[in-house]
Amino acid sequence: MTAPGRLRAAAGALPVRAVAGAAAMRAAALLLGAGSLVWAALPAVHRGFAAVALDVAIAGVAAGGLRLALAAVPAPEASYWPSPGVRAWRTFLDVVRQVPWEEGAVIGIAWLEVLHPSRPWHTAVLGAGLIAYLLIAHLAESDAPLATLRPQARVLGLGAVLLALGAGAGMLPAAGPGAGSALLRLAAAGALIVAAGLVLPYVARRLPRWGGGDSVGIYNRRQGTTQRRAGPDG
Repeated sequence: MTAPGRLRAAAGALPVRAVAGAAAMRAAALLLGAGSLVWAALPAVHRGFAAVALDVAIAGVAAGGLRLALAAVPAPEASYWPSPGVRAWRTFLDVVRQVPWEEGAVIGIAWLEVLHPSRPWHTAVLGAGLIAYLLIAHLAESDAPLATLRPQARVLGLGAVLLALGAGAGMLPAAGPGAGSALLRLAAAGALIVAAGLVLPYVARRLPRWGGGDSVGIYNRRQGTTQRRAGPDG
């Protein structure tokens, strides 16, 4: 194949690859939402407005998936006398796109999980699934690749460790302190120290660095002046 032919083939394959990636991201968000819903709803409970929570979760997941599916559909152009069909379609798109459906789904799913008896590891898996659902839904909405989360990989990994520690703490018997609970507290303290070690350098890079001489420049800028500090020659 000649060079111009290879360029045309690459130009034609790029949109197809981008469309396929966006569709896969939207499908992954919908599957994560539906899987989290099923995970929290089983076994079924019949107390504490469980039916209302289930309806809210189903509506949130379904409408969130519909919003992602219609993300690339353009809104009708504004006109002075739009037809009733155009007005209805525009209103429908506004409702689908402006309501925070995923957040409502998470509230309903968490409500269903609370209604069940204590099951720490089940809740930990659900928490990881809901976090992944919100992250993937945000990436799908903004058409960002999964590699966007690479800078946050350490923080996400640490969150998974803390989630596992919380689930382990929930499984310990509450009869009294023992070697297992003490070891878990030490592990949690170590995880918090690691979290601080990961976060503090990130914050320190964004703090203003100024010494004794720089404080004069900051004061002058606040006063709206450009006075410079005199040197050795005056």
